[in-house]
Parts: sequence; C-alpha cells; structure tokens
Amino acid sequence: MTQDIIIYHNPECGTSRNALAMIRNAGIEPHVVEYLKTPPSRAMLESLIARARIAPRALLREKGTPFAELGLGDDSLSDAALIDAMMAHPILINCPLVVSPLGVKLCRPSEAVLDLIPAAQQGAFTKEDGEQVVDATGARMGAA
Repeated sequence: MTQDIIIYHNPECGTSRNALAMIRNAGIEPHVVEYLKTPPSRAMLESLIARARIAPRALLREKGTPFAELGLGDDSLSDAALIDAMMAHPILINCPLVVSPLGVKLCRPSEAVLDLIPAAQQGAFTKEDGEQVVDATGARMGAA
C-alpha cells in the first residue's frame, strides 16, 4: 500500500527507527528523508514547523548536538535564530518528524506516529526497548 507519508528520519535514532517500523507495520512504505544527508530547505522547515503547530524551539534536539556550545538554551533567541542554527547544523532538528494526510507531528514518543497513520496496524508491535505499543490484533496498547 502506498500512502503519502513522509518521515524525516535519522537511522541512528531509536525513536525514529521505531516510528518508521510502526508505519511499515501498517503496510505502508513511506517516503524516507534522511534529513542529515538531505536537509529540508529553510522554507520547508518553516512550513513543517507551522504545520506541526509547534514553536521552532520544540523541534530542537539537545542530546548529541552542538546545542549547548551554540548557546541555544538562551530563551531570548528568536525563532529565526533557532531556525538559522537548525539550517547550519541539521543534527539540531529533532526527529522523527512525520507528514501524513492526517497532519504533521514530531513523533516523540514514537507511538505518537499511530495518530498519523491512515491504516490499521497489521499485527503486534514492540519497540526496540521492549515496550509493546500495539497488540496482536493491531490495537494500540493502553488506548481507551
């Protein structure tokens, strides 16, 4: 099944790997953008942030990045300055950012991607850390 789903993915990130696997568990092969190799344009990044209805600061990744060295914890920095930093250092863009017909979302935790998948899960899914998030019937665990 082909769906219009795009995942801005970092294969080194467990959260991103789990989100990608849940998309595939629904029988969907998304368009995978390894954004560290092919960063989005500034216009695309600004559009994704707006469509996700988050502030640029909410998309910043701290762990394993030059966040501290660049002084990005300074709350007085403008949104434009934060986007400038993400453009200069794509590793600062948190992931996975997923685009689907149902919306755009930073999928942290990874099971947040289930809200964006327009197809049912085809079976059980357990995250890399051993947490089961989808049961054998394809139902989300803990869902009311």
